Amino acid sequence: AVNTHKVMSMKIFATPEALLDAVGTQLGPTDWLTIRQDRIDQFAAATNDHQWIHVDPEKAAKGPFVACIAHGFLTLSLAKIF
Repeated sequence: AVNTHKVMSMKIFATPEALLDAVGTQLGPTDWLTIRQDRIDQFAAATNDHQWIHVDPEKAAKGPFVACIAHGFLTLSLAKIF
């Protein structure tokens, strides 16, 4: 697969204080990243978290989000690319 995600220049904070000073600063928008069901299913298999809200599209369609949702930790694990 080809990675078409645009890479922005990375902002590096030298100290914790510098990071705190940047609170409220817009670091720049990123492109959307589509998370497909197969990626969610692979994450479920890797973490042994097979809750229906993540892996059962039929049941999830009747749930509060009307579709499967990605695991919170899957979302968090992608933070490094933004």
